[in-house]
Amino acid sequence: MLKATIDAEIFRESIDAIAALVTECRLHTAEDLIRTRAVDTANVAMVSLDLQSTAFNSFSATAGEVGLDIAKMKNILGMMGKGDALALNLRDEDRKLELNFGGYRYSITLLDVNTIRKDPNPPAIDLPGKAVLRGDALNNAIKAASVISDKIALGIDPDAMTFYMEAEGDTDHIKLALGEDELIALNPVQARSLFSLDYLKDMGRVMARAEEVEVHLGIDHPVRFTFDIADGNGHVEYLLAPRIEAD
Repeated sequence: MLKATIDAEIFRESIDAIAALVTECRLHTAEDLIRTRAVDTANVAMVSLDLQSTAFNSFSATAGEVGLDIAKMKNILGMMGKGDALALNLRDEDRKLELNFGGYRYSITLLDVNTIRKDPNPPAIDLPGKAVLRGDALNNAIKAASVISDKIALGIDPDAMTFYMEAEGDTDHIKLALGEDELIALNPVQARSLFSLDYLKDMGRVMARAEEVEVHLGIDHPVRFTFDIADGNGHVEYLLAPRIEAD
């Protein structure tokens, strides 16, 4: 059961964070939050999201699990205006989620959770390097790199005390190195991995809204991005597998 009201923009931000990687997910409800964890169809990237009850104007829920069509939700939420209030109502006996906003009333049929992949277990990996920077700065670098390449290297140079992003195309090259004065924080441990920009572009559009994004790196390891949403009442984590340098 779930009965709640929330600012439409906060809920839209949450759905956008999930939609960057998957089109459906298992949504878990609890007395104090809603959460999800899902991987994309290629097993390359994972998203985790927790949205605390404090992000809502009102919130009442019991423990449960539902299948949510994220692509459909994203299209519906795109109709909401800024400042709209969204009411959510999910009854135990129904397989439908009601959404009410701005005079509209949607009744969305839920997906069968048995047709959706089970929640993945986060891999146990050590990512000792960490840089913290503004989300818009990270997104701008991703967009700049995508002009010339389909992949980008993220790394930390402990000697230069910089976090860098570097991309190379057939004839062009771009590198952005951010020092301690331009970063919010830096753990200067040697790190470098190559990643697909196809994934990062979608993640970047979401991370652009975050005041701070933590970037956790190793050497030829996945990258973990963590950031808050909903004025600190929600938390998102992306995990992206590296590409092979020979590509």
